[in-house]
Amino acid sequence: MLTGGNRNDCTQAEAVIDAIRVARSGPGRPRVRPDRVVAGKGYSARSFRAYLRRRGTKATIAERVDQLAGRARRGERRCGFDKTVHRRRNVVERCFHRLEQWRGIATRYDKHPNRYQAAITLASTLIWLDT
Repeated sequence: MLTGGNRNDCTQAEAVIDAIRVARSGPGRPRVRPDRVVAGKGYSARSFRAYLRRRGTKATIAERVDQLAGRARRGERRCGFDKTVHRRRNVVERCFHRLEQWRGIATRYDKHPNRYQAAITLASTLIWLDT
């Protein structure tokens, strides 16, 4: 999902998850529901967690300090968090860092959405071919 450069990523998280389509190796409809979502602290909003619960998707999302304090104050239990699963998130972070090595992508030089999306697609393809 492509948004304005000044928009927060978590505002589009639900739209991104709704757009997931994973083709099956054999016949049948593509999978549309991920088994698990692993995300950073920016995605730990109550509304996003509730959305994932409604879809039946497990969440491994670190909580911010203020959210932990609020839960303790209200007497609520902490959300389940698996550190070993969360450590694998670095693969995606490294991919984003490699994309940001392209100056035009990091600075969002192209203001036209189609050109910017094309630059991301080209850079992603070249990174994929390089590995």
